[in-house]
Amino acid sequence: MTIEREMRTGLKTNVSNGKGKIWTARIMSGIVILFMLFDGIMKIVGPEPVVKATLELGFAERHMAVMGVLGLLSTLLYAIPRTSILGALLLTGYLGGAMAVQVRVDAPLFSNILFPVYLAVLYWGAIWIRDERVRKLILFRD
Repeated sequence: MTIEREMRTGLKTNVSNGKGKIWTARIMSGIVILFMLFDGIMKIVGPEPVVKATLELGFAERHMAVMGVLGLLSTLLYAIPRTSILGALLLTGYLGGAMAVQVRVDAPLFSNILFPVYLAVLYWGAIWIRDERVRKLILFRD
């Protein structure tokens, strides 16, 4: 990545990352972005199964649009390279709330409660792979 592009996008990548790592990060991010877009759009559109599931979690139908917009905004910020860390932080809060709701309704641990953690591993992992600053911040030591 050139210095000019680095300054424009706000991303500082390590040249030694290689194409494989970059594509791995893109795929990881793509999975999260596609899932969150689908989730947010379904909350705004409000088909009957989504409304029913939302009501079962203890929310009113009127809350769905707000949740959908918040999820979409967080995802949009994550999808833009310059604001991806802010988006990841907002997604972490958003999905933390989703996890708390699942705990409150005694949902199954590995399929429901931990699903937001699986997404977080994907989006933070993608940022960790492609952004040297995050790698320096989150060090894995032997």
